[in-house]
Amino acid sequence: MKLFVTGGAGFIGSNFIRYILKKYPKYKIVNYDKLTYAGNPDNLRDIEKNTRYKFIKGDICDFKRVEKSIKGADAVIHFAAETHVDRSIASGGEFIKTNVNGTYSLLEAARQNKIKKFVHVSTDEVYGSILKGSFTEKSPLSPNSPYSASKASSDLLVRSYFITYGFPAVITRCSNNYGPYQYPEKVVPLFVTNALQNKSLPLYGDGKNVRDWLYVEDHCLGIDIALHKGKAGEVYNIGGGVEMTNIELTKTILKIMGRPETLIKRVADRLGHDRRYAINCSKIAKLGYKPKFSFAKAIENTVKWYVENEKIWRKLVK
Repeated sequence: MKLFVTGGAGFIGSNFIRYILKKYPKYKIVNYDKLTYAGNPDNLRDIEKNTRYKFIKGDICDFKRVEKSIKGADAVIHFAAETHVDRSIASGGEFIKTNVNGTYSLLEAARQNKIKKFVHVSTDEVYGSILKGSFTEKSPLSPNSPYSASKASSDLLVRSYFITYGFPAVITRCSNNYGPYQYPEKVVPLFVTNALQNKSLPLYGDGKNVRDWLYVEDHCLGIDIALHKGKAGEVYNIGGGVEMTNIELTKTILKIMGRPETLIKRVADRLGHDRRYAINCSKIAKLGYKPKFSFAKAIENTVKWYVENEKIWRKLVK
């Protein structure tokens, strides 16, 4: 099978490419990435000479280039997106362009090339905030940031292609990811790298916002299952089953690193900050999904990776 992966030089995409090449010896991958600030060639330096891997620099909004590059692919795994909520709050235009217009361009190129499977990687943030219980795939979309609104819009575009054209697409919605190669603007790598530099850890508000934490390799497993077993037109939630407040996460990181809690610095809360995310993953569990990594082990592995790979992240931080 030949996979066309968008945004494969980013955090989750690069982990997924490495996961697939290791698990499926006969699979080939084309990595199509614009190499924005979050797309880092160093993320895949170890496999760039693999004969089953090919990199193409390109923008998903460039329909002609996408249409040419996608030829011969059997399936598309669509990671490419602007993802940082704070950036979307400051300026949302690029999020609409990439996440909505780019997804449309990719969908159309994939449809014209008769792609057999299209996996659209989305986020649990499209559901909005929930104080009790958990969202299922049938929960209404209620995004609360320009980022999540752009992802919800792209989800609806994907759905429309299934309904209108019978296009073989599935949508996955994941909880908060962490792991190696994550760009150090997101909370886990930001706090780890700041602690390594004895800088303060900026914690929003009262620190009691709750997130479900998903190790990136478990996310790759979920996407793998959606690709091979997911039913066209369906949505699948992928979570880690580890709910934790931001203050608990922060203290856990500092404890692993042996750094003092005095590094925690309370800052003004994020605008429109969702209080709690929680998703029900029983649907994909029926297809065989079950997280393999405990949070305790995975967060230790993550901290260790940043400690041992300063050359990769150092050039990315101010």
